[in-house]
Amino acid sequence: MTTFSELSISQPIMKSLEKMGFEEATPIQAETIPLAMEGNDVIGQAQTGTGKTAAFGIPMIEKIDTKQRKIQGLVVAPTRELAIQVAEEIHRLGKIKGVRTLPVYGGQHMERQIRALKDGPHIVVATPGRLLDHLRRRTIRTDSVHTAVLDEADEMLNMGFIDDIRDILKNIPEDRQTLLFSATMPKEIRDIATNLMKNPKEVKVKTKEMTVENIDQSFIEVPDKYKFDTLTNHLDINAPQLAIVFSRTKKRVDEIAEGLQARGFSAEGIHGDLTQGKRMSVLNKFKNGRVEVLVATDVAARGLDISGVTHVYNFDIPQDPESYVHRIGRTGRAGRTGEAILFITPREIGHLHLIEKVTKSKIKRMVPPTNQEARRGQQQIAVEKLTKTIEKDDLKSYQETASEILQDHDSVSVIAAALKLLTKERRDTPVSISSAQPISVKRSGGRDNRKSGNKKFYGKRGQGGRNQGGRNQSGRNRKGNFQKRRNNRPNS
Repeated sequence: MTTFSELSISQPIMKSLEKMGFEEATPIQAETIPLAMEGNDVIGQAQTGTGKTAAFGIPMIEKIDTKQRKIQGLVVAPTRELAIQVAEEIHRLGKIKGVRTLPVYGGQHMERQIRALKDGPHIVVATPGRLLDHLRRRTIRTDSVHTAVLDEADEMLNMGFIDDIRDILKNIPEDRQTLLFSATMPKEIRDIATNLMKNPKEVKVKTKEMTVENIDQSFIEVPDKYKFDTLTNHLDINAPQLAIVFSRTKKRVDEIAEGLQARGFSAEGIHGDLTQGKRMSVLNKFKNGRVEVLVATDVAARGLDISGVTHVYNFDIPQDPESYVHRIGRTGRAGRTGEAILFITPREIGHLHLIEKVTKSKIKRMVPPTNQEARRGQQQIAVEKLTKTIEKDDLKSYQETASEILQDHDSVSVIAAALKLLTKERRDTPVSISSAQPISVKRSGGRDNRKSGNKKFYGKRGQGGRNQGGRNQSGRNRKGNFQKRRNNRPNS
């Protein structure tokens, strides 16, 4: 696996990636970013959920001159939902550099869009129909566009946008860089690659179908701020022999490990900033059982081979399904069963479904454990210790003293006192964990019943309309050439 630090990415974008919690590049990112940063046209064949947005977004942002208040990057996406989500991710990637991003799609008021475009975004993410409207009105000027991206090209073909795509590309300077991404490569998409791209390099990453055996998989839907308490409650109830907690950022790894220590758990964290000696020391403690809970980033846990891990907790959902499989594969080894628990925020349900699809497994919903259940869980562990001692140990030397205690106290009180002494009561120490961006899977098609705002990532936000379903976003027919639509189109 490749880390982003190995890809010659500039410091502002590296800081954005770190803030987003991404250290390790997905296969499509690791292959596409170097090719695109060298200036090549690229055809990327990859499924949704493989990290395509960063794969084309990072090279495009690297080339943006923030001093020029002109559109320099153009992304075409099939639906409003996808355009908004792509724009949001590009905004986060380019925020520290100062790159301004604007989504443009049908259903929004045209005048409001025109005002937003006059503010001078550097990158526009648009649906085909509405983009052609703006090209016709000359409210989007493409003379400074150096990078054009076609995202989910096969989906645009299925929706009848193929002629629109050709028209759009013909309106962008020929010396542009073109990046095309598609899950499949039908003839029409190949024709675009042949006729409208310059010697494109091909990157083909097919999501592997992965199966997970011997691992009981569950998820808990919980807001980010309640994840830590949910984790400690679960640890108290299940008392894992060895557990690994995965988080996306080094900062959160440190905070979670310190928080667990503050609550009385034997925990340590590992991440890329630790020296090799410190990392090995922590791993040896974990292997020998002196540390019960290991908190780690994906990069730090690469190649980790520790037997006896009973539980894996995904404190943060991983960036792609393959990382999820690698993470939970730390348990359920050598024929033993293991348990994998995934914490997700409500916005990450779509990403959960993608993981289920790729792993061909159903991840069952679990109710978040309560504080009362956690206390009861700790008491149950004490009961088990007491029962084992009764069954296995020679207690004759203690029986005389026990009889004397029972003369002064009832048996229930005596057992209750013994359980209290054996129960590991947690310190109720307040713990604060830094917030992390949720990961949401891109939806490429279909109707969305929720209203969506006119997302403008600098300045004010207005209200947008609903997606127009089967029609293209400008309300025009999907087929036909640019010139015909100029003269024969209903009002937007």
